[in-house]
Amino acid sequence: MGKIIVKNSKRDWYNFPLNVEFEKGNYILKTEKDKFFAQSIFENGKNYIVFLPGIIEKEEEIEFKIEKEENIPENVKVVDDGKGKVDVFINETLFTTYNYSQNNARPFLNPVIGPSGKSIVRKPASPENIEKFDHIHHRGIWVAHGDVNGIDNWSELEGHGKTIHRKFLNLISGPVFGLIHALSDWVDNKGKKILEEERIIKIYNLPFDHRIIDHILILRASETEVVFKDTKESGLLSIRVHPEMEGRNTGIITNSYGATGEKECWGKRSFWVDYSGQIEGVKCGVSIFDHPSNLRYPTYWHVRDYGLFSANFFGLSDFYNDKKISGTYILPYGEELKLFYRIYIHSGDCEESKIKEKYLNFLYLPEIEVK
Repeated sequence: MGKIIVKNSKRDWYNFPLNVEFEKGNYILKTEKDKFFAQSIFENGKNYIVFLPGIIEKEEEIEFKIEKEENIPENVKVVDDGKGKVDVFINETLFTTYNYSQNNARPFLNPVIGPSGKSIVRKPASPENIEKFDHIHHRGIWVAHGDVNGIDNWSELEGHGKTIHRKFLNLISGPVFGLIHALSDWVDNKGKKILEEERIIKIYNLPFDHRIIDHILILRASETEVVFKDTKESGLLSIRVHPEMEGRNTGIITNSYGATGEKECWGKRSFWVDYSGQIEGVKCGVSIFDHPSNLRYPTYWHVRDYGLFSANFFGLSDFYNDKKISGTYILPYGEELKLFYRIYIHSGDCEESKIKEKYLNFLYLPEIEVK
């Protein structure tokens, strides 16, 4: 059916996903030594195939022969129980759960299983979990903002707003990735709709020691103009790491400029931040990669030694300690704010996991040609 040629000229390629425009279908891509699954997806009016090409060394060129394949396994399986949870299995092992029940203040991912089967996020506060947690609204990986049209959709204090799941626009299982595409409403404490949210979560078929979650968020001013007020209590992508990984325990916060620790990283702009530590003696971590298309790139970071890890480009008055500087953002009626972050879960610390190089893999793809 043809071939795909990948020319990798500048740096090693660490088995991050690649995609190329191609006709709909599932395929096997064959090299002289290996074979790889390619999975079809329709995005932005075009059809692509997505594949994980393995490690490609600098200045290496690889040719993949394309063969149609009907019997493709669902290595990443997405299963909705219809009761408020979508489980995502990678090679029959639970990786994460998208918790969307309206009993929760807002949807979240928890657990998120990393190296050696350890969840890299804190367990959520619940009646079954009797531990006394600070910030009970920190529930794994979530999206929230502390002042949206005057409503607190960050905390779970009295009068808080909520994000209400409405429906799934798509749930996809496949050999290369699984996808959760959810439609939700942000509402006030009386249930009045403030804005519409689309969340697209794409999870790839990678081993325990390095997982990728691509996280796309679209906030749409469907009802009226939306004002996101300046506040540090925000994260349009937020993570609460496992307690043993916290900076006050074994954790180390590192940003793209080489700064370390809360004092050097909190409120600072950076292309990426990594939060690494140990869980039961296993070295592991999680990075958030900011994309150049995002508002106020590179973003600011609300990242704390107690385990909070948020991309926040709103809280400028706090970050600069100057009330004359405002991060307030107004989204006009009928328009949308789209954000793309890559979450990279890894073994080892920031340096051992080559986070700097992998961020460059995120930004700059090899040259790809279809013949």
